[in-house]
Amino acid sequence: MIRILYAFYVCLFFLPVFLILTILTAVITMGGCMLGGERFFSYYPGMIWSRITCYLALCPVKISGREHISRGQSYVFVSNHQGAFDIFLIYGFLGVPIKWVMKAGLRKLPFVGAACRAAGFIFVDHSSPKAAARSIKEAEQVLKKGASVIVFPEGSRTYTGKMVPFKKGAFQMAADLHLPIVPITLNGPYKVLPIGSCRLKRHRMEMIIHPPVSTEETEAGHKGLQQLAGHTHQIIASALWKEFRV
Repeated sequence: MIRILYAFYVCLFFLPVFLILTILTAVITMGGCMLGGERFFSYYPGMIWSRITCYLALCPVKISGREHISRGQSYVFVSNHQGAFDIFLIYGFLGVPIKWVMKAGLRKLPFVGAACRAAGFIFVDHSSPKAAARSIKEAEQVLKKGASVIVFPEGSRTYTGKMVPFKKGAFQMAADLHLPIVPITLNGPYKVLPIGSCRLKRHRMEMIIHPPVSTEETEAGHKGLQQLAGHTHQIIASALWKEFRV
């Protein structure tokens, strides 16, 4: 009975309100950034939109580890990617301004793609190795300006909620600029809305922010990046709910 009532709630209230909020947030973001307020408008409208989305979905949220983040320090945040609500959980509750590193195809989304471009988010082009390298350099330029970026190093959402091996792009950025990596473990978004599903479910979600991982002593080359990626993978996996562990 509760599931049926929640399904009606989603169809009759959540989806219409979410659509309106998404368009409104995109317009505010584009307008504010075009008027020279990128530092404020690239983060706060999206943060509020994300929090409201989680609240509207009636999904309880638990956050731990914010004390590991220092204001004024640039980071490369890396997280597992369980589902669509990963974005709302991180954007809404991380607590620091971030630039997203996202798939190039997302720039085609109505309103959202234009807002992301205006906000200075980085679109990763995997059409060729050269294009991917350009994307990494673009992200490094953003980091050099003092911003932090958030990357899903798995590349896409998993089909089981369990983690897959990490790609090296995020770790290349961090190592090149000697910036700390902050691992983030997400639990629950897979239960709310996994890849391939259109059915929203009410479920608790959790974000665990781990202590930063230094890249100062990372060995140069492929082997060093592999070790860094593997170590970060282990940290994130250590806090997964038992059902999501490999």
